[in-house]
Amino acid sequence: MMIHVPRVLNAEQVAAMRARLDAGGDAWVDGRATAGYQGAPVKHNQQLAEGNPLTRELADTVLAMLERNPLFISAALPNQVYPPLFNRYGPGMTFGDHVDGAVRVLPNGVKLRTDVSATLFLSEPHEYDGGELVIHDTYGAHQVKLAAGDMIVYPASSVHSVTPITRGERLGCFFWVQSLVRDDAQRALLFDLDNAIQRLNVTQADDGARRTLVGCYHNLLRQWSLT
Repeated sequence: MMIHVPRVLNAEQVAAMRARLDAGGDAWVDGRATAGYQGAPVKHNQQLAEGNPLTRELADTVLAMLERNPLFISAALPNQVYPPLFNRYGPGMTFGDHVDGAVRVLPNGVKLRTDVSATLFLSEPHEYDGGELVIHDTYGAHQVKLAAGDMIVYPASSVHSVTPITRGERLGCFFWVQSLVRDDAQRALLFDLDNAIQRLNVTQADDGARRTLVGCYHNLLRQWSLT
């Protein structure tokens, strides 16, 4: 399940974050610092050093916005979120086909299973050529290039890549989510059910039917939740 989450950050927040990233200086390091053995040979970008105070500052901003974003919560059903990281791609930079590692280790040493991957775009599409996020599923390859402040969430088990940049610079934020519901198909069913309930709430449909659907949602979540 791939879900486009619009306007995670507004224009003012994007501008402020980009100004901080532009002032990052030597906080930018080789992106292979966080790549696994599979990803390192095909990863050619830069990212803010994971332990840098600027990274933590900007990550806190993103996390605060995610906590109040109902579409993200409905799609990902987050249990734990890996602290967001930030990357940039200049001309010639790319990230070849890879699958994200199944487990990440949080700064406190706790292991986090990566069920959902997320990319938050911080550059406008017209500012760079290339740099599409390409996600593969059973229906083929899907190219994603969103407005600054918009985010895509998708199964971390997907093969994905970033096409080479041929002009400009692509700034982004990326992170992983350990979901309450491990299985992507189950998350998709719950997402569809939640959205149907919300639409019925807007139309003030039959109260009894809505209560039944809400009960079905929570009973399925109770059955499938790993906590």
